[in-house]
Amino acid sequence: MEPTLPPMPALPGQRLQRGVARLLRSLDHAVLTEFVPSRGLRVDVISLSPKGEVWVIECKSCRADFASDRKWQSYLDWCDRYFWAIDCDFPVDLLPEDAGLILADPYGGEIQRMAPEAKLAGARRNKVLRDFARAAALRLQGLTDPESISAGVY
Repeated sequence: MEPTLPPMPALPGQRLQRGVARLLRSLDHAVLTEFVPSRGLRVDVISLSPKGEVWVIECKSCRADFASDRKWQSYLDWCDRYFWAIDCDFPVDLLPEDAGLILADPYGGEIQRMAPEAKLAGARRNKVLRDFARAAALRLQGLTDPESISAGVY
């Protein structure tokens, strides 16, 4: 019996997330998607680099997606490096130049511009790392024992 491949994500932003996650894994990052660093915020992708840097990546699938995002500047306070991820059809001139840039598709990606470093404060870093670890552990437990999920906050 041949293994079945996971289905292609339906939404363009989810397809970008998948490619970004694959890129980051190839760089030996630990990756989570749809992470909530603080109430009212949800980042598309967050990763922990081998050196302990926290990267946040926002995936933008089209001009309207970017124009409707009013929270992205709040994400800067939750990472050491901030990136935009877009596909090859996105009008790159819309994006602020003081962030990193990743060109991605559902199968992978490439860093076009490295994000500048803005080190997290110690207390904020501790909170992000603790919440990252809890979210990852809860997601893993949900995969290995779906019946263990009660309120399902992960």
